[in-house]
Amino acid sequence: MTDDALLERLRAGDEDAFGALVDGWSGGMLRLARSFVSTEESAADVVQETWLAVIEGIDRFEGRSSLKTWVYRILTNTAKRRGVREHKVVPMSSVDDSGPTVDPSRFRPAGDPFPGHWWDFPPAWPSPEQGLLTAEVRTHLTDALAELPERQRLVVVLRDVEGCPYDEVCELLGITPANQRVLLHRARTFLRGKLEEYYRREGDDS
Repeated sequence: MTDDALLERLRAGDEDAFGALVDGWSGGMLRLARSFVSTEESAADVVQETWLAVIEGIDRFEGRSSLKTWVYRILTNTAKRRGVREHKVVPMSSVDDSGPTVDPSRFRPAGDPFPGHWWDFPPAWPSPEQGLLTAEVRTHLTDALAELPERQRLVVVLRDVEGCPYDEVCELLGITPANQRVLLHRARTFLRGKLEEYYRREGDDS
């Protein structure tokens, strides 16, 4: 269904259309909200507040973005306000996401016979068949995700968790494709490093 057709039904009070929208989008909205707030219950409250705001504001929606982008913007703003109250969201102005994505000391310097190569290779990870995404690993990733700067966390959740396309993420967050690539690369590198630390500890303990 196109946005125009869906909007027409929503503005007419079509409960079936609204219910289908809630069923289809709430799971992803809950996951995104959870990256801002402290508990699953808070994330659920954010999603509920968002849907209430959508109902109240649907007649004022001007169609300058897609309906989904508009809903997700409401969600993001609602989640950020709650996250600030819960002292979970760090002001973006205080975040410095510049600098190298991997510690340069881990690579061989210029003048070495193999400049730019790893001093020591990262530890091997188990295959998916060996249980890469066990409950413990998922918990570890969730904790690592919470440590990311806000912009990086948003981009990696939207791209890698929700599977949103590049152009939609750019529109939603108001960033350029180049900025998105940098943010996504830094987020993925950080999460990969956290998994590396985890598997190194596991190897040392075994």
